[in-house]
Amino acid sequence: MLCILNKILDPYFNQATEEYFLKNFDENIFMLWQNDYTIVVGKHQNTLAEINAEYVKEKGIRVVRRLTGGGAVYHDLGNLNYTFIMGYGDEGAKVDFKKYNQPIIDVLAQLGVEAHFSGRNDILIEDQKFSGNAEHIYHQKQRVLHHGTLLYASEIQDISDALNVNPLKFEGKARKSVRSRVTNISTHLKEDIGVAKFGERVMQHITHLYPEALPYELSEVDKIAIQKLADEKYSQWHWNYGYSPKYGLKNGLKTTGGFVEAHLNVEKGLITELEIFGDFFVNLDLEPLVKGLIGKEHQEEKLLAALQELKSSDYFNNISEEELVKVFF
Repeated sequence: MLCILNKILDPYFNQATEEYFLKNFDENIFMLWQNDYTIVVGKHQNTLAEINAEYVKEKGIRVVRRLTGGGAVYHDLGNLNYTFIMGYGDEGAKVDFKKYNQPIIDVLAQLGVEAHFSGRNDILIEDQKFSGNAEHIYHQKQRVLHHGTLLYASEIQDISDALNVNPLKFEGKARKSVRSRVTNISTHLKEDIGVAKFGERVMQHITHLYPEALPYELSEVDKIAIQKLADEKYSQWHWNYGYSPKYGLKNGLKTTGGFVEAHLNVEKGLITELEIFGDFFVNLDLEPLVKGLIGKEHQEEKLLAALQELKSSDYFNNISEEELVKVFF
């Protein structure tokens, strides 16, 4: 086994790192890592339905889609992530959360905290969640990627604010996150040892479980390949937002020119249907404007540029492009 203490905080790089080791190495891997202010959404989720888009933009929080399924999670520097990448060999391809959760439960027991596996993929202290887990099976090389969050001293209110979204806005079949009562590990310890020391305890336990484990640092070859994957996939809107399953959105907004409501359908990140309603006045028939927005990416910056190009302010009485674009999100 190769044990990696990854100190890079870039979420795009870190998601690429997991895929790189999953697909290009044969050795078993254990990695500890952190992301700086990030929302990580599950592979099969509608990103916009999971995040508080205004809060995310205001706070400069990055959003990235991962390889595994499951729900959206918030990362900050009070959170520690762990990853197992293991061959499944003759035992067959199967999702086995308990196998990879147990070392975490054991470490907490050593620190005097009783934790337990719960539901499909969570670890709890009493009835509060501190770890959500997900897995991906890579059949081509008979390998399993398992990773989980460990809330050690995260800002709980930030988690709530970043993931708070109006459930009535979106319609679709994408998997929605289940919000749980959460807690930080540090609040249950007799002595707060800090997230770095806690990570050391986790790594020490893994090396005890796997005596053959060796430390591994990313080589320049690794870093170049990972950065290329991050640039071409994990930092791209098409992966993080456009990959979302087909969905519908209904939203309304009070503007200086009246109340505007939009109903739209989006598939593969592109607007396929759009209707605009409301209590407002127009200078021109809206049909050419609506047709001009069909096929555009459901991305605020792109739609604002489209509205400016189509001169939407000429259509609406006293509603600017900057105001109007907000109704589509």
